[in-house]
Amino acid sequence: MTRALILDFGGVISRTLFETHDQTEAALGLPPGTLTWRGPFDPDSDPLWREQQAGRISERDYWLQRSRETGLLVGHHWDSMQQLVQGARAAQPDLVIRPEARAAIAQARLHGCKLAVLSNELDLFYGAQFRARLPLLADFDVVADATYTGILKPDPRAYLDCVAKLRLTVADCVFVDDQPANVAGARQVGLPTIWFNVREPAASFAQALQVLLKN
Repeated sequence: MTRALILDFGGVISRTLFETHDQTEAALGLPPGTLTWRGPFDPDSDPLWREQQAGRISERDYWLQRSRETGLLVGHHWDSMQQLVQGARAAQPDLVIRPEARAAIAQARLHGCKLAVLSNELDLFYGAQFRARLPLLADFDVVADATYTGILKPDPRAYLDCVAKLRLTVADCVFVDDQPANVAGARQVGLPTIWFNVREPAASFAQALQVLLKN
């Protein structure tokens, strides 16, 4: 029986911007220690993150504010996360991929599983050129990106469309995402789902592979 591992991109396959402040500062020419917002790695010191997690602002609202703040530090008026991500990561995109993600993807492939990315903003935030410079994505059977479909998780159609493109059923797939709302949306359509703890990537991928390969 063919099975599939469906992964969110930002936070799951790639390290979060919270984890790569040193790379961002170097890329933008900022002094080390300039960026202090840490999101899930230090919620007590990041009130804006707590607002997002409580549902009072959206994830996109959070990143728009952080993009504006960072842009001002380098003398620019950034009005989208795309500008922050491309400024921080365009030079060396391969460096932000989690080694744990590479290992999990290799294991899934070794066992004959299909692979899919299900993202709300892969090309919107990173740019199509970023994707083209990531050889890792060539291993994926499906890249479902709401940049083009306009259907964002946790809309049920986002998950069901991805599963349909894999030519499988929801029961044959395991979905992994770091945002609780997206995990809840997947569960509502019957997808076996793992919440990805960005603070424990190895354990999260191990759990996903255990569910994926249980049969």
